[in-house]
Amino acid sequence: MTGARRFPDGFVWGAATAAYQVEGATDADGRGPSIWDTFSRTPGAVLGGHTGDLGTDHYRRFADDVALMADLGLRAYRFSVAWPRVQPTGRGPANQAGLDFYRRLADTLRAHGIDPVVTLYHWDLPQALEDAGGWPARDTAWRFADYAGLVADALGDRVALWTTLNEPWCSAYLGYASGEHAPGVQDPARALSAVHTLNLAHGLGARAVRAATGDAAPVSITLNLQVNRAASAAPEDRAAKARLDRVANEVFLGPLLDGAYPEEVVAETAHLTDWSFVRDRDLELIRTRLDALGVNYYTTALVEADGSVPGGGAPAEADVQAASPAGAARPPANLVEGVRWRHQPGPRTAMGWVVDPSGLTELLVDLHRRRPDLPLHVTENGAAYPDVVAPDGGVHDADRVAYLHAHVDAVGAALDAGVDVRGYFAWSLLDNFEWAYGYERRFGIVHVDYATMARTVKDSGHWYRRLATTGVLPPPGGAGGGDPVGAAAAVAAG
Repeated sequence: MTGARRFPDGFVWGAATAAYQVEGATDADGRGPSIWDTFSRTPGAVLGGHTGDLGTDHYRRFADDVALMADLGLRAYRFSVAWPRVQPTGRGPANQAGLDFYRRLADTLRAHGIDPVVTLYHWDLPQALEDAGGWPARDTAWRFADYAGLVADALGDRVALWTTLNEPWCSAYLGYASGEHAPGVQDPARALSAVHTLNLAHGLGARAVRAATGDAAPVSITLNLQVNRAASAAPEDRAAKARLDRVANEVFLGPLLDGAYPEEVVAETAHLTDWSFVRDRDLELIRTRLDALGVNYYTTALVEADGSVPGGGAPAEADVQAASPAGAARPPANLVEGVRWRHQPGPRTAMGWVVDPSGLTELLVDLHRRRPDLPLHVTENGAAYPDVVAPDGGVHDADRVAYLHAHVDAVGAALDAGVDVRGYFAWSLLDNFEWAYGYERRFGIVHVDYATMARTVKDSGHWYRRLATTGVLPPPGGAGGGDPVGAAAAVAAG
């Protein structure tokens, strides 16, 4: 194409956060403890011993943050509701003070012309529910449905799009298989049980939202689907990729879209579990109507067969990408066997993830081919880099600007291919608590000084403002993508 890429009128430009990462105020207004409150206090669990106790103080500063979003030209804000802020123990009546916060946030967004996009679960399970069995326990799905109904009843028609779960891959695999995330369990059989409970929670939660707000309520789920590529055309490498795809992707897509788990993945994990946790009518409940699918994307993986027999022991690993808080790399080795991850050349982010925007186009095109009637949203995409405030007061994050430019262009390529992509949400609006990496990794398009909580729009934020306000892809070069305001604009701490 010639000239700058132009996106369709009505394409939604937004940014995303998650409650535990930004809200802080973990003991305010009746909020109960979550598994991340507990996990972050476990010695050695989080880099630097950091916790989400302060986050970015979004709970108290949300009005200023919404004004900042409006200044950035955002049309939508994807935020999550903290389950323990609404139900401190994960069951029982709602804590009205918690619901009132989200009502105020949604109303403030709408007053600024910004659509609230609500994620009901972004990893902060009430600790009392974990004590009762957590996500591997079937009852947790019904507790989630009760909670979803409370939130939907409170927020009603304020919400532009409801998302049941964010990245159940991470909740199940990093939480219960590798133990790198809360609650820190290393039991692959429990992880697979958690996969099913999370799928069931989505189906029940979607029904609860529609029961509270009407059948027309738009409901989605957000998945961090893996883009895996075989290292060669050899049958064994292609088979290794297929095994990985099944345990990483198809255990979610199969039930959600087709109403079934792949027979192969059941057989390949038979040494871990007999899948008896799947009961009659479960798959019917899971396969409820989806109005959109959220896609979180960060990187790709290159894989090959390691020569072992599936089911015969954990694979050797060479040049393996580390599993990540954003769910961008691989399932834990105790869940997938016979696969070795190969090093990929090319630039990398501060997370160690290779920069590969072509994978985003590939993923969107593949999903569209599978379900051409299902609208897609890129609900997370972004990069961590070692940002610093320059002497001129700006944050000149040229690497992030280049990353965003390439990936937004990749979304445009998917649109050119006929994919029904409706929106793009930058991860993240603000630097924040990056799960097991604490406050050391920065993903925001707005810098946060954690000592003062001052917000400074980075060059990437100025670049994104131009994109969001014009719908035209700005060039990646120059401070702020050429924004005359420059990179030094800041929002002072209140």
